[in-house]
Amino acid sequence: MNVRQMGWLGLLPAAVWAQETAGLEKKLADLEAAVQSAQSAGDNAWMLVSSALVLMMTGPGLALFYGGLVRRKNVLATMMQSFTLMALITVLWAVVGYSLAFGEGNAFVGDLRYLLLRGVDGRPNADYAATIPHQSFMVFQLMFAIITPALIAGAFAERMKFTALLWFMTLWALIVYFPMAHMVWGKGGLLNAFLGGAIPCFDFAGGTVVHITSGVSALVCALYIGKRQGYPSETMKPHNLVLSFIGACLLWVGWFGFNAGSALGSSALASSAFVATHFGAAAAALGWLLAEWLRNGKPSVLGAISGSVCGLVAITPASGFVKPIPALVIGFVAGVVCYLMVASVKQRFGYDDSLDAFGVHGAGGTVGALLTGVFATNAVNGALKDAQGNPLPLGLVDGNPGQIVNQAIGVLIAWVLAAVGTFVILKITDALVGVRVAPEEEVQGLDLSLHGEEAYNFEA
Repeated sequence: MNVRQMGWLGLLPAAVWAQETAGLEKKLADLEAAVQSAQSAGDNAWMLVSSALVLMMTGPGLALFYGGLVRRKNVLATMMQSFTLMALITVLWAVVGYSLAFGEGNAFVGDLRYLLLRGVDGRPNADYAATIPHQSFMVFQLMFAIITPALIAGAFAERMKFTALLWFMTLWALIVYFPMAHMVWGKGGLLNAFLGGAIPCFDFAGGTVVHITSGVSALVCALYIGKRQGYPSETMKPHNLVLSFIGACLLWVGWFGFNAGSALGSSALASSAFVATHFGAAAAALGWLLAEWLRNGKPSVLGAISGSVCGLVAITPASGFVKPIPALVIGFVAGVVCYLMVASVKQRFGYDDSLDAFGVHGAGGTVGALLTGVFATNAVNGALKDAQGNPLPLGLVDGNPGQIVNQAIGVLIAWVLAAVGTFVILKITDALVGVRVAPEEEVQGLDLSLHGEEAYNFEA
C-alpha cells in the first residue's frame, strides 16, 4: 500500500462522519417540521372549537337567557333578534367588517385590503396568529362581532321595531364596533398593546370592545326609546326562568371559547385564561348572591345566574393577564358592583334597561378593564419584552401603576364612542323607519304583532 492509498483511507472516517452528521441534521429538521405541523394542527383545532363555542353563546345561549327574562308574549321576538344578528353580522363582516377591524389602516379604523375577504385564506397572518390559517382567525373574530350587538338588545326588549333593529345594528357595527375592534386589536390601532398602539390598553378578549361598547349603547337605547308601557308600576317578571338558567349555563361554557380561545392557540396561556374565566364567574355568582341575600333576605336563581354572567364579563379583559386568585377578586367585586347597579342605581334613576344590559355588561366591563391594570402580570403573559428580551412589567402588581391610567383611557374612549355613536345611529334610524313599535303592538306583544307567531300554543 503506497502513501497515496493510505491518505485516502485516512479520509474515510471524516467522510462517514460528515454523511452521518448530514443525515442527523435532516432528521432533526424533519422532526422540527413535524412538531410545528402538529402544533399548527392543534392550534387550529382549538380555534375552530372556540369559534363554535362563541357562536353558541349567541344562539342558543343569549337567545335563551334573554328569551326567558321577557314576558311570554315577547319571547319569540326576543330570541329572533339574537338569531337574526347571527346572519346579518356574518354577511356584513364578510363584505367589509373584517377589513375595517383588522386591516392596517390608521389608528382608528382599518383599511379595505380585506374587502370581500380578499386575501383571507389558508395561509397564516403572522401579525395576528402565526400558527393558524388566516381564515380561522377571521371566523373566530366574527363570532365576537355577532354577540356584541346582540347584547344591546336586552336594553330595548319588548319595544323596538324589527326593521329598526336591522338598521340600527348594521349602522352600529359599522360606526362603533368595527372601529373599536381595530383600535384595540387591529395592527396599528390606537389602544393595541402588542401591535404598535400609542396607548397600550390590555383587553385580552373584549372588555372594552365587546362589553363596554354594548353596555353603554344599551343605556343610551333605553333612555332614547323610553320605558315600556306600565313600567315600573306593573309587574314584569321573567316568564320562564328555566330557559334563562339553561341560557346562562351555555354562556358559561361558551365563554371558555371566548376567553381561552383568545390565546389564539392551544397553549399554556389558553389554560391560564380558561382557569381565570371559570374562577371569575364562580366568585361573581357568590358575590351577587351575598349582596342580594343581605339586602332581600333570600338568594334567588335569577341572582345566581346574573352574577355568573357579571363575572364572565369582568374577567374577559383580564383573563389572559391575571393569576387565578386575582381572578377570584375581580369576579367577586364585579358581582357586588353589578348587583348594586341593577338593584339600586337603576331604581334610583328610573331608566328601563329591560334585561339589565348596562348593569351587567357596561358596569362589569368597566370594572374588569380597570382591575386588569391592577392585576395584569408578566408571570402570566410575557409577550411584551424590552430590548434585551426580558418581559416588561404589565400592571400595578408588576410595579407599573401607569397601566391603570392606560386602562382608564381605553374605558373612556369606549364609553364616548359607544354613547355618541349610538345616539347618532338612533336618530338616523328613527328618521328612516322609527324605532319604537306602536302602543297597540306593544300591548299585543311583539311575537304576534311583528312576526305573527306565538311561542306557546296551549290549545294544541
